[in-house]
Amino acid sequence: MSIEQPIEAQGYKVYFNTEGYVFINRYLEEVRPSKIFILSDTHTHECCVPTFLPQLATDIPIEIIEIEAGEPHKNLETCYQVWQVLAELGADRKSLLINIGGGVVTDLGGFVASTYMRGIAFINVPTSLLAMVDASVGGKTGVDLGTLKNLVGVINNPKGVVIATEFLATLPADELRSGMAEMFKHGLIASENYWQRMCDLKSLTLSDLDGLIYESVVIKNEVVMEDPTEKGVRKILNYGHTLGHAIESYCLDNTHRRRLLHGETIAIGMVLASFLSVKRLGFSQEQCDAIKRVLGEYFSKEVFTAEEIAAICDLMRFDKKNSHGKVQFVLLECVGTPKIDCEVSLDEIVEAFAYYAN
Repeated sequence: MSIEQPIEAQGYKVYFNTEGYVFINRYLEEVRPSKIFILSDTHTHECCVPTFLPQLATDIPIEIIEIEAGEPHKNLETCYQVWQVLAELGADRKSLLINIGGGVVTDLGGFVASTYMRGIAFINVPTSLLAMVDASVGGKTGVDLGTLKNLVGVINNPKGVVIATEFLATLPADELRSGMAEMFKHGLIASENYWQRMCDLKSLTLSDLDGLIYESVVIKNEVVMEDPTEKGVRKILNYGHTLGHAIESYCLDNTHRRRLLHGETIAIGMVLASFLSVKRLGFSQEQCDAIKRVLGEYFSKEVFTAEEIAAICDLMRFDKKNSHGKVQFVLLECVGTPKIDCEVSLDEIVEAFAYYAN
């Protein structure tokens, strides 16, 4: 696929590399925002903003707002601080917020922009692989409530998204792997061909990676376009997330556990969901074993005690796909054919953890 062609999303476009900077400068010239605010975290302020700023051809005043990096800071307290800074620096309804960072920055920045003065324009510049292939499309903004993932937020689209893959060079290896989990997921829910190509990453070049990122965004965008407000088919994007998010929240809330990255927990969740697919939908055991093997090449195994598994299952009651008190999973009939709103028993979940640990 040619990554020079912008991807047409719901009322905005996703631009790649130099085309993204052309879009931003055209937007600034045509719209003439009253002020430009750049939201970054401590990492992207140092590693990405200095590369980004020289690309802007404008005389409009620019202010930079920096927040602490990491999931623990994706909360309403950080939003309050950013809202206060925007007010103090004279942001009005014609201001523009450009969010430069990973999923924490784009999710939180989108939420801040959507609520400040009942909504100002924003552009997302995702700098992590995870944000490029996941948070860049779909208009989901929001923050965590304590350790409960993304419980507060709104769906509101940016004016545009700019994916500059040069920023991937600033990422640690574990952050790159974290983003790959969502790419694996896109193959499992939408395309066996894409899944197979993701299984053979060791033979890829950097330009191949650009193409895979582009195709991953296309897959997610097609799902979102069909169901913008997650009433039905968009739920398939949550494959691996029901238990994955619960594991992520548990590890955030318990200091004796290593804090796991989003992609690490989603990889575990996908292995568990694949096993549950075997139990519930007759998914191929051979395919399930292949998923476990491939993901095991990139993500280290975590060991959970029976007490921890019970606590993780308890956290699933906060999953946003739940309805009428019932936890609902996305499972696979086969690779590329997901099924939403599947119920599973606690015993089956315990059995899935045993399969994962084996």
